[in-house]
Amino acid sequence: MVTMIIGEIANFVAYIFAPAVLVTPMGALSIIVSAVLAHFILKERLQRMGVLGCVLCIVGSTVIVLHAPEEKTPSSVEQIWDLATQPAFLLYTASAVAVSLVLMLHCAPRVGQTNILVYLGICSAIGSLTVMSIKAIGIAIKLTLDGINQAGYFQTWVFAMLAISCIVIQLNYLNKALDTFNTAVVSPVYYAMFTILTILASAIMFKDWSGQSASNIASEICGLITVISGTTVLHSTRDPDPPSSGKLTSDCINLECGQSVKVVFNQISIVLLEIHK
Repeated sequence: MVTMIIGEIANFVAYIFAPAVLVTPMGALSIIVSAVLAHFILKERLQRMGVLGCVLCIVGSTVIVLHAPEEKTPSSVEQIWDLATQPAFLLYTASAVAVSLVLMLHCAPRVGQTNILVYLGICSAIGSLTVMSIKAIGIAIKLTLDGINQAGYFQTWVFAMLAISCIVIQLNYLNKALDTFNTAVVSPVYYAMFTILTILASAIMFKDWSGQSASNIASEICGLITVISGTTVLHSTRDPDPPSSGKLTSDCINLECGQSVKVVFNQISIVLLEIHK
């Protein structure tokens, strides 16, 4: 738990000195570090397929970095509000909220304990909206520090309330998923769904792929698929969890808390990036 917090603080520093488009793909590399440390410290065997998964993560991350688009940062909260209220993104938001409500109210009580996609679908859909709200807050803080006060605009507070609400929902259902299913299954599925939906939301709202060539977009998609494949392969080689005991229960609680902290830190990192640009 403590080391995870320290690691995410270091992640803040990375966001300060490098663009998000370079730092974010490196998130998958934390899985590689965990696997290597587990091999040497916990004596967990890193199988050949696990090594292949590590290589795939590295190759995919490299491809994404090489073909990533230049970041376009809105110059005001009002401008980002205009982006958030454009018809295409409103349609995405309505779809994400509708799907989440169906999963929460209809699917979760019935199949939530047996189908991993229910809890993680909620986390991923709501998480993509969280990232968009956090980016707006980061812009507001940056402009305020530059002497242009954004606290007087209602849009700033709307984004703040949306971000808080989405984070609470996201963490709640992420903890439920970690408590119900094996972490080796939760991690790659959540990584894939959250990353895909966040990239889709950002592409719709900020038009990240506007002006990019088809080859660059195809390369980014291939890189993402490669990273997701590597994450899945790496986690599939993990040994099954041993029977529960008092110590293991405590370890699981720490793991769940750590995963939740990681989500929160990743959202706040976007704010720090906007402030220090």
